[in-house]
Amino acid sequence: MATNGKPSDNKRHGAVKKRSQVYNPQNGKYVKRNTENGQFMDIKSDGTKFKGVRKEK
Repeated sequence: MATNGKPSDNKRHGAVKKRSQVYNPQNGKYVKRNTENGQFMDIKSDGTKFKGVRKEK
């Protein structure tokens, strides 16, 4: 996972590791996946991308 840095920083430092996201055109939302076993983890409810998670091609 990414590190959070200083408490007053309010920023994520580096990318989230062992995670990827893919766009689902059926419902128009992004889905987060675990890259170790390919299991779907979470769906972004507002349709925007996950922050700091790489996209699959």
